[in-house]
Amino acid sequence: MFERFTKPARAVVQLAHEESAALNSDRIGTEHLLIALAADEPGGPARDVLVGLGLTADALRADVRATGGLDAEALASIGIDLEVVRQRAEESFGPGALGKGRGGRRTFSRAAKKALELSVREALARGGKHIGPEHILLGVLRDPGDGAGALLRRRERTPEAVRAALIEALRAAA
Repeated sequence: MFERFTKPARAVVQLAHEESAALNSDRIGTEHLLIALAADEPGGPARDVLVGLGLTADALRADVRATGGLDAEALASIGIDLEVVRQRAEESFGPGALGKGRGGRRTFSRAAKKALELSVREALARGGKHIGPEHILLGVLRDPGDGAGALLRRRERTPEAVRAALIEALRAAA
């Protein structure tokens, strides 16, 4: 699948893997793709739009750390206070008790796989033969899954608003 990805798009996938490892996740999710897209490298219109909307890699990474990759808002809706759970776990088992700490090769979550597949469709729909970071972002936004969706909600952004901003930036650059 990755043979049609540009060098910057491949860098996004590699960065997502690294973000997953750094955040102690056992898989690469859409949240890791979103963080990688907002990183300084590879840059480009996807990064510019994300950063322009306040979705910096540092801010997104901090949100994942704050929630442990879990959607605190969704958990609160069913009566679970994530911060209380984290505090009690750390009191009983020590700091970082909820971290997964797994090493080795990480696989893509179902949502991340779908986002990457959708990035191919986005490129084809726009007449492109190669997939760039902007197509990966469009793929993530078409179906953000729980990971990227939670990050966007936490930053009070919608996939539709980010998508519209990216499409406008791509039009302006053309």
